[in-house]
Amino acid sequence: YVAAVYEHESILSPNPTALVDRRSALELMGRNLDIYEQQVVAAARQGAQIIVFPEDGIHGFNFTRSSIYPYLDFIVHSHSVKWNPCREPYLFNDTEVLQRLSCMALKNKIFLVANLGTKQPCEHTDPHCPSDGRYQFNTNVAFNDDGMLVATYRKHNLYFEYAFDTPPEPDYKLFDTPFAGKFGMFTCFDILFFEPAVNLVRQYSLKQIVYPTAWMNQLPLLSAVEFQQAFATAFNVNILAANIHYPTLGMTGSGIYTPVKSFIYHDMEGYGGKLIVAEIPVITTDYKTNLEKTPDRVSEIGNEQLPPTFYAEMMYDNFTFVPVWGEKGELQVCANTLCCYLTYQRAVVTDELYALGVFDGLHTVHGTYYVQACALVKCGGLSFSTCGQEVTDATALIDFQLWGNMSTSYIFPLLLTSGITLDYADHMGWKNNHYFISKNRTSSGLLTAALYGRWYEKD
Repeated sequence: YVAAVYEHESILSPNPTALVDRRSALELMGRNLDIYEQQVVAAARQGAQIIVFPEDGIHGFNFTRSSIYPYLDFIVHSHSVKWNPCREPYLFNDTEVLQRLSCMALKNKIFLVANLGTKQPCEHTDPHCPSDGRYQFNTNVAFNDDGMLVATYRKHNLYFEYAFDTPPEPDYKLFDTPFAGKFGMFTCFDILFFEPAVNLVRQYSLKQIVYPTAWMNQLPLLSAVEFQQAFATAFNVNILAANIHYPTLGMTGSGIYTPVKSFIYHDMEGYGGKLIVAEIPVITTDYKTNLEKTPDRVSEIGNEQLPPTFYAEMMYDNFTFVPVWGEKGELQVCANTLCCYLTYQRAVVTDELYALGVFDGLHTVHGTYYVQACALVKCGGLSFSTCGQEVTDATALIDFQLWGNMSTSYIFPLLLTSGITLDYADHMGWKNNHYFISKNRTSSGLLTAALYGRWYEKD
């Protein structure tokens, strides 16, 4: 099927904490919706059957609970209500944004997924009801090609979004399409947690995901395109991911991902939005790609002349590292219960410093979640203290096999190359209770090769 995602540079409110009336809010959102409309037309012309827009794209960000209120549409979160906002605009008040989105889908005969702020009045008899008598949700909506509202999803894992409420229960939301079967929906920070993202994919055996996001890149392990690809690979799904374009906040990185090939956009320099349209196969089975080959060996590595271990901060976590010196070698490094192993051969020898790092612990900055990570990274300079820094360019080509005795079955394989581009492992999978990834000769210089394990039970 043909999919489209749009990385949108939002027209933002100059003062998001100021209180404005509904008319002013609609005027600002209308300018973003005008851009959406142009992109829907362009995508439909290229044969797209579904288009996804980013999180916060219509209203922007940095609101307070009260200042976002005029930007919120009313929505009924219920399976029972069948509603086509374009054809039945009179059913509910304060649904102007939903009406415009619905009409775009209808006019262009395309499935459309977008994100907006919504409000829902509640009674004080409801124990979760906020004191101002209303819920405010960060919401994804999906319309079919007739403009019918077919699914709504309320973001569960909010990322310091004080304007919004967490829904009382996680939403598991999917919608059906004639061209690719069922799609599941979640948003941005959700991708790092078990509820609802992982649970949704597993419970419904989903093969297609739509994913609006406003993701601030953090290298070396959590760049948007890097982790979106890792999720697609780990769960054998296609992901249609639309990110905001706002380089000054580190926001860029969208794509149409399959487990083995992707169409991505990452640009920290330029301005303006970017439409990606690509044809991808529907994943129908649980077939494992050619990834499950056995590694040459999984053995403890002898302590003959191991290089020194050192500590450095990476991703705000205290990693234990060993330097990756010389043209080839075998290394191991351990922390807590996790040991990481690397065999490597530099195909192109450069004077760049690489290091093998391990972290097995609770990550506590910008969110709390338990990580088990084995990571081969390029350091920012030639001294140990530069390992773990954000690096975007590299020239060394390294053949490697990386493995670890992970305690969780949820492993996200990361393979990032120079210029924030993606590469794909030759082999990966479980062998003797170790998870491994191997690659001969990346297509360009290696930035990061990592096993990013999420041990959800220990969050």
